[in-house]
Amino acid sequence: MPDLSTLALFCAATLAILLVPGPAVIFIVTRSVAQGRAAGLVSVLGVHAGSVVHVVAAALGVSALLAASATAFTIVKYAGVAYLVWLGLRKLLARGTAEEMVELPEQSKRRMFWEGFVVNVLNPKTAIFFMAFLPQFADPAAGAVAPQMLVLGLLWMALGMASDGTYALLSSALATRVRRSVRARRRIDIGSGLVYLGLAAWLTGEKA
Repeated sequence: MPDLSTLALFCAATLAILLVPGPAVIFIVTRSVAQGRAAGLVSVLGVHAGSVVHVVAAALGVSALLAASATAFTIVKYAGVAYLVWLGLRKLLARGTAEEMVELPEQSKRRMFWEGFVVNVLNPKTAIFFMAFLPQFADPAAGAVAPQMLVLGLLWMALGMASDGTYALLSSALATRVRRSVRARRRIDIGSGLVYLGLAAWLTGEKA
């Protein structure tokens, strides 16, 4: 099981990433603007129910890699750092473009929940992200890797629901203004890129 210092570092890194809006936040914000706060919060639950699938898959997959080869586990961790660097550079080099609010048809809360679930489960980038991020904080010397990653994944989801829930609550007042501002979107991209690159640099230093 991860120790308290590892959990604290993981929470700090997770919050740094979650506070920068991504595709899931845009989906939640759009739904919240279209049908209100309750719709946004239901979408949050659906999205993070989908995260459970990715967390379990990552835990089982990385655990199987470690059982096969400790070297393979190390390769996965460094590949994860490389992926975070790629994410950071892509955000920094992205060109801001004006986007209009997506008009979503009104749906029942049950359907909104399952829509959020499916959107997240079928997103390959989410699967890759969990495979890249969670192993950085797992330590084979501390015990079985799969339970450690499950604990980290549950922490991610708890923090994610708090962060995304906040976006859902605030979005009806702020979403239209932010999403229609090219300058604001560019600042978000720059902030996101710096977070990913800073996290990659810190993780590389930890491994040195």
